[in-house]
Amino acid sequence: MKSDLQHIALIMDGNGRWARKRGLTRIKGHTAAEKSIHDAVEVCDELGIKYLTLYAFSTENWSRPKAEVSFIMKLISRFIKTNINDMDKKNVKLRVTGRLNDLPEGPRRELQQAMERTSSNTGVNMILALSYGGRAEIRDAFVRIAENVKSGLLNPEDISEVMISDFMYNSDVPDPDVIIRTSGEQRLSNFLLWQSAYTEFVFTPVLWPDFHAEQLKQALSEFKSRKRRFGGLK
Repeated sequence: MKSDLQHIALIMDGNGRWARKRGLTRIKGHTAAEKSIHDAVEVCDELGIKYLTLYAFSTENWSRPKAEVSFIMKLISRFIKTNINDMDKKNVKLRVTGRLNDLPEGPRRELQQAMERTSSNTGVNMILALSYGGRAEIRDAFVRIAENVKSGLLNPEDISEVMISDFMYNSDVPDPDVIIRTSGEQRLSNFLLWQSAYTEFVFTPVLWPDFHAEQLKQALSEFKSRKRRFGGLK
């Protein structure tokens, strides 16, 4: 059964705790998380949800131990190399949001090649938030707006909320209908701050490596039970 949802976003939290509960290193938790990504894409494809944003690496995550950051960067490259043929076959369009230029050359090159290869695909838009921060995105948008004002292309009095949205990283992507965070934490952690003004939130105690198709459908069922008013009355 197709859904009328356009965009779901996932804060993939709990990899480290999942590994620690099993006496494993944090790195093993990141590796185990891959199946949950596959399941999320498949559920979106099944339900006709066009956009899926995955909070994969934040601007704050650069402060983690260098060994862990290095592994995550290598994991990104491996994920792309391992899955690009399947993504292309399944009509998935790979996109990125965030400061892609912050990434090392290897994963950045893999991502750019994969995005180019899948650019004409018309299925699920899988958007990886990498070196992403909501405040950084708003700051970057304001810098671009200020440059347009300085050059005389834009009058300050013409700046509107719609215009600000147009200066965000992926301005063609609709605001998320729902943001789902795993692991029991109940905060946004600097994720899609501008876009989430009227987004619904679902928090689940399930750790991300254990968050599969069934758990995602349960979270979407909880979301669907709510009545969205967008500040008005129905």
